[in-house]
Amino acid sequence: MSPAFYDASCPELQSVVRRGMAQAVQKEARMGASILRLFFHDCFVNGCDASVLLDDTANFTGEKNAGPNANSLRGYEVIDAIKAQVEASCKATVSCADIVALAARDAVSLVGTRFSLSLFLASWPVALLTVAACVQLGGPSWTVQLGRRDGLSASQNAANANLPPPDARLPDLLARFSDKGLDARALTALSGAHTVGWARCTTFRTHIYNDTGNEAVDAAFATQIRAKACPSAGGDGNLAPLELRAPAAFDNGYFQDLVARRVLLRSDQELYGSGVGNGSTDALVRAYAANATLFAVDFAAAMVRMGNLALTGKNGEVRLNCRRVN
Repeated sequence: MSPAFYDASCPELQSVVRRGMAQAVQKEARMGASILRLFFHDCFVNGCDASVLLDDTANFTGEKNAGPNANSLRGYEVIDAIKAQVEASCKATVSCADIVALAARDAVSLVGTRFSLSLFLASWPVALLTVAACVQLGGPSWTVQLGRRDGLSASQNAANANLPPPDARLPDLLARFSDKGLDARALTALSGAHTVGWARCTTFRTHIYNDTGNEAVDAAFATQIRAKACPSAGGDGNLAPLELRAPAAFDNGYFQDLVARRVLLRSDQELYGSGVGNGSTDALVRAYAANATLFAVDFAAAMVRMGNLALTGKNGEVRLNCRRVN
């Protein structure tokens, strides 16, 4: 793969993707985080081959309705719209997998740029949210390697087996990332994507109500989340921001929240203070909490590493429609 892969065959590619993502984020503030998550969930199942975009067929049951994806993974229509624009400029040239990789990079750099959070934040206590109604933030950027090919199939079973659940323990997380050639540093840095985005009550109820000991949540934080977003029964689809300090900013606040035990997901808290794995991720969490630049650099590097899990050469195909094989 190469950053210049489409320089001759589709020179406008990156500007088309950037424009499409800017429009999507402007229309819906949450979409940046959703596209980033879409990329993660694609790459962790047979590599970054756009298999997550495939609809079910008579020959296979795809990944969209796997446990970690059903009723939560979003942004398919954004990729469809960008793909249509790319096809209008460069027909049958650019893979859906490369579009998702570029869109994820642009999503991060666009997060927090020129949008209002007032509708989301109006019902949250000021004590929990320290963010202005309109922000000019944006996350790190990186050079995307290009030349991926699209997969010819998808597997719900593979998605269920490979994607970490929200209650995953640290040894499980380390093992799943290691299977992809990603070490503890990459795991910790990539988990920092939870500095943006929202989670459903059903994914964090057990953590904020039941976890104790090394997994315990800050008591005041738990009380506030229970009252505002997650009753002990019902409200499964209620949303809460994964990082409450500044949920619009792609910054290191997530790691500060980990140290303070103010995160929604057990799988996140496992990275710090779990007492497992000889503290293999504790030092990294402390380092990122203290140094936002270090986090940004390591996150960008880990995104490139994860993005290199790809089909290339004559493997797969370049889909004309991201939802089905040619």
